[in-house]
Amino acid sequence: MKTVSIIIRTKNEERWINHCLSSIFSQNFKDFEVIIVDNGSQDRTIEKARQYPVKIVNYSEKEFKPGKAINEGIRASNSKYIVVLSGHCIPTNDMWLENFIKEIESRPDVAGVYGRQEPLPFSSDIDKRDLLFTFGLEKKVQAKDTFFDNANSIVKREIWEKFPFDEQVLHIENLIWGKEVIKNGYKIIYSPDASVYHHHGIHHGGDLKRAREVVEILEGIDLSKEKRAVDITELKVAGIIPAKGKVEFLGGRPLIEYTILRAKESKYLNLIVVTTDNPEIADIARNLGVHFIFIYPKELAEEHVEIKEVLGYAVSEFEKMKIIPDVVAYLSPTYPFRPKGLIDEIIKDLINGGYDSVLPVLPEYRSCFIKEDEKVKRLDRGFMPMQFKEPLYTGLSGLVTVSYVDVIKKEQNRLGERLGMVEVDNILYYIDIGKSKAKEMAEILIKDWWPKNQ
Repeated sequence: MKTVSIIIRTKNEERWINHCLSSIFSQNFKDFEVIIVDNGSQDRTIEKARQYPVKIVNYSEKEFKPGKAINEGIRASNSKYIVVLSGHCIPTNDMWLENFIKEIESRPDVAGVYGRQEPLPFSSDIDKRDLLFTFGLEKKVQAKDTFFDNANSIVKREIWEKFPFDEQVLHIENLIWGKEVIKNGYKIIYSPDASVYHHHGIHHGGDLKRAREVVEILEGIDLSKEKRAVDITELKVAGIIPAKGKVEFLGGRPLIEYTILRAKESKYLNLIVVTTDNPEIADIARNLGVHFIFIYPKELAEEHVEIKEVLGYAVSEFEKMKIIPDVVAYLSPTYPFRPKGLIDEIIKDLINGGYDSVLPVLPEYRSCFIKEDEKVKRLDRGFMPMQFKEPLYTGLSGLVTVSYVDVIKKEQNRLGERLGMVEVDNILYYIDIGKSKAKEMAEILIKDWWPKNQ
């Protein structure tokens, strides 16, 4: 029998489950088992979870009832204590589990302990307000207060056997359980030391302006450490370089070489792949030290094929090899003027900013127009002084665009709903050799620019 069983409820948590499990398996206290109770995830949650020594329990009912899901996980467990955790909660440090055990063993009349939930930098102001208000810095022993929270908690198995979680309600199973154990003379402890990061809050909706004002005050008095829930080095980040057609040269070397060398400089790209329909390009990539080279089908080399399909193909090829990328960085070989460090800057912005995708952009202050049905429509705000004008932005997606894999796999907008932009200020970065007029100019510029930017 293990000391602790950790029951994790999941549904479509592929962005978070690796971070959650990585933190759990890094705990100082090691005598535990992990049971995933999955509610029909349609993404790669289960594939990612299986990279760790976990047991999977499939919750099969159409209508999700959290109490029933938790109970099913506990029934599949064998331990003295039960930790209940949401799949998008990440323990903040390696003492999380030890702190839970210390509190649950602190007195015989304790039925359960719930821990702190901290927002992330990119959590909404409403979610930050709710979490900072509800989960403070002071420990509480509750003899009358029935509040309990199952996103991050521990209970004694002997208590659960007397008072299992309600299996009929669609919500508040935690509050019903708290009321029941308090009524029967037990106590509940709130422990700020058993803390997790939780990117969304416990309430939804509300006055955004008011929430922002409250958050500014609360964050000012919250002296906890900087929120760094996601360790970028734990992610599998694939740099995908699609190159089709004949071998192009620039400045006396293969054009693709500039992109491969920049990719190899990155601290965070740990999977670099060239996808191509040309064996010559494959040989060049191999000689430059690229370990993954995928020769894609001829239909993917057609002019009408969107880059999203090529990226999806590369991800699928990795998955066939039991490699599951978390993030992809699209790098077009037709952009040779890629500044040193930009790839890693974009990756960091994606992770730390909570975006779906991030790409570099050039601000545009000049007059911009679009033609629709023979009518010309102005996009900018007119002939005002530039210092008062809000710019439009030109996306340089081929320079580097970084996205979570679940965004790439969706059929809708390739960049997702939350798009981040990093401004770049050099017109050279805009040069795309895929446009024929740029080749001659780039040939002159690259010989001087490249050596100076190593």
